Amino acid sequence: MEETAKELEKYQQEMFKMFRTDGWKTLISDLSANAENINSVDAARDTNDLHFRKGQLNIINSILNLQYSVENMEIEDEAVV
Repeated sequence: MEETAKELEKYQQEMFKMFRTDGWKTLISDLSANAENINSVDAARDTNDLHFRKGQLNIINSILNLQYSVENMEIEDEAVV
């Protein structure tokens, strides 16, 4: 196994370990609740605030989808082997 494949496997293992923790589950729960509050056009004061909220939602969605991204990465790696 080449070095980058070993590094990728270690990355995936560490991420899966993190996903199983209570802290991760709490973070995901908190971010989901925050996303609902942020995702309100009515609460935006102006276009700058609206763009700021959009950026916040992009980051929150990246974190919320991280587990699925890593799982898909693993599935794709298994398909190649």
